[in-house]
Amino acid sequence: MELTGPIPGRTGLISTFFDLAAVGYRADEYFLSGEATAYEHTGPATDDGDWPVRESTRAPFRTRLVVYRPVDAAVFSGTVMVEWLNVSSGADVAAEWLTTHRHLIRAGHAWVGVSAQRGGIDGQGSARVSADGPNGWAPGLPPLVQSDPERYGALDHPGDAYAFDIFTQAGRAVRRCGLDPQRLLAVGASQSAAYLVTYVNAITRSAQVYDGFLIHGRPGNPAGLDGWDAGTRAGAVRIRADVPVPVLILQTETDVVGLLQAIGSRQPDDDRVRLWELAGAAHADTYTIAAAFGDSGALTAEELAGSLTPSADPFGVRFAAPVNGGPQQHYVGQAAVAALDRWVRGGEPPARAPRLATSDPGPLDLDEDGIARGGVRTPWVDVPVAVLSGLGQEESGGGAMLFGSTRFFDADRLAERYPGGRPEYLTRFAAAARAAVDAGFLLAEDLEEITALSAAASGSPWPAAPTRRSPPSG
Repeated sequence: MELTGPIPGRTGLISTFFDLAAVGYRADEYFLSGEATAYEHTGPATDDGDWPVRESTRAPFRTRLVVYRPVDAAVFSGTVMVEWLNVSSGADVAAEWLTTHRHLIRAGHAWVGVSAQRGGIDGQGSARVSADGPNGWAPGLPPLVQSDPERYGALDHPGDAYAFDIFTQAGRAVRRCGLDPQRLLAVGASQSAAYLVTYVNAITRSAQVYDGFLIHGRPGNPAGLDGWDAGTRAGAVRIRADVPVPVLILQTETDVVGLLQAIGSRQPDDDRVRLWELAGAAHADTYTIAAAFGDSGALTAEELAGSLTPSADPFGVRFAAPVNGGPQQHYVGQAAVAALDRWVRGGEPPARAPRLATSDPGPLDLDEDGIARGGVRTPWVDVPVAVLSGLGQEESGGGAMLFGSTRFFDADRLAERYPGGRPEYLTRFAAAARAAVDAGFLLAEDLEEITALSAAASGSPWPAAPTRRSPPSG
């Protein structure tokens, strides 16, 4: 294994676009090369996740790592979040950094993005997305070798069967990137989460590189050892019972009963696994597709509220309903990172959460307004001004179903729920936010911003729904 860098010049990555130096951070890029190993099953890929494997073939590779770290080494917490970059758009996306970066910066954590899959490097591989995007509603994005051939032309990925070992070697290489890490937290969202489930079940017991895992937005079916091949996957795979390190799984309504159909992979909490199912949340929302990119922490509550305003045509193509405009996935995601970090340090495990309530016919048990019951509760669902859902784009079909929906209450319904008007709403919202902090699902550090955001946002749907469109995601 050889690590080269930092590489001078501009890093190619879909990530936040504010100046990292303004928040005391810097970005460096490294090239990692060597030989990677593929794996094969030595028994059936059973639903319990107990997957015995053996090494099979080897192949040379050359990939890249992106490192965000505090400029002042004294600020570094000792925790490194190592993210399996998401390639579903056709290019590398720092999905979990986008969701949780405010907490990472505040805590002094470092972040490393790994180009583990071939799709982000040259656009090939079993997980490739077409240039026109899924269902024609979102543009494909160029992979590294197309976006900057001079910088990335020498990168070489042998295929996604080797991605698991590449991710292992990337974790080992972190210690040679000018950091002195005490803890490595492996994270991945969506498709990357599917790969992490397989990594946890098949690889982590032998590799022993990562100290904990945050699996965010997983489907029921994990990735196959040979890549994204449904023929080698079990139906609804759980995390293996003898997993050696803590695993926290964060799921939205979309992930559990919507497009990703992970309900069959539910498992009880134990001393190594926690499952949080987030009520009112969608796989993607206006924070992840818009607000996150410019959210350095310097935005006013009014500016942040404006960037969260839901639109029915976020990509210039009309959806059946405005997408999910709730920020709870961002804030609960930050609490999840903090909880996993504490757990890995030997502290208190993450809170136990009730599962989303399901019904027959279903898929979810809803209250009189259409808000999901059960799951992780936040003020956006317990003191609502709108129905936020991980469902609701079925008419649009395809990938549009990842974005959920928002339906604002009209003036009559607001008056019924809050006879005392806007002051009553704000008081009850603040109390619900405090309750979520006390329960362990929101961070106390975010409480002031959350309550300020409710005051800034509640003026728009009081008494009418907002009409302003979300800004472009960059």
